Amino acid sequence: MASSGYNDVDVSLTTRELARMIKQSGIHFHGIPEEQPDHLLGAYTGAGTIFGATGGVMEAALRTAYNLITGSNPTRVDFQATRGLDGVKEGKTVIAGHEVRFAVAHGLGNVETVLTRVREARDAGTEPPYHFIEVMACPGGCVGGGGQPYGVTDDLRAKRAAGLYQEDQGGLWRCSHDNPYIKKLYEDFLGEPLGHKSEQLLHTTYTPRPTYKR
Repeated sequence: MASSGYNDVDVSLTTRELARMIKQSGIHFHGIPEEQPDHLLGAYTGAGTIFGATGGVMEAALRTAYNLITGSNPTRVDFQATRGLDGVKEGKTVIAGHEVRFAVAHGLGNVETVLTRVREARDAGTEPPYHFIEVMACPGGCVGGGGQPYGVTDDLRAKRAAGLYQEDQGGLWRCSHDNPYIKKLYEDFLGEPLGHKSEQLLHTTYTPRPTYKR
């Protein structure tokens, strides 16, 4: 429930359900004339595209972190250390003398490994091992999610992820902060990142809950 008193989401569909509805409606994409989508929903960056693969959110964040630290985009925006199907991927990159450490975990069974390292550093009183952690519940990320077509394997996950990275490479904008419609949204409505309105509308808070006992 949003602060407005209305639900943020009325209904959700899985990819599999959407595909079934399209087939039931007799829609054939090859026979539909091309047209421009609604701008706010139609313009996207390569960084947004790769969100669907494990490590994609981290890579998008590193691209923007580079911009925030240096004031410009990296010449090469690809961060290979975030990619692949290893359950836990750790790495670091140096941006203008600043070391940025990260961890990527997918499949909830791998999250405990990352959390254990964070707890060990906390208990030892040492610096946290990571500046940013990405967690995806589904193995492989959204490309391997529960709502995807049945019969998924690591080979299929890798191929789906490769398709996203290929789409990213051919995009007009490859960094999230370069999306002109997002810029305009902030300019006309939200104000500034981490400002009062964007904090209220785009951020969430968490309340500790006791362990559920059946």
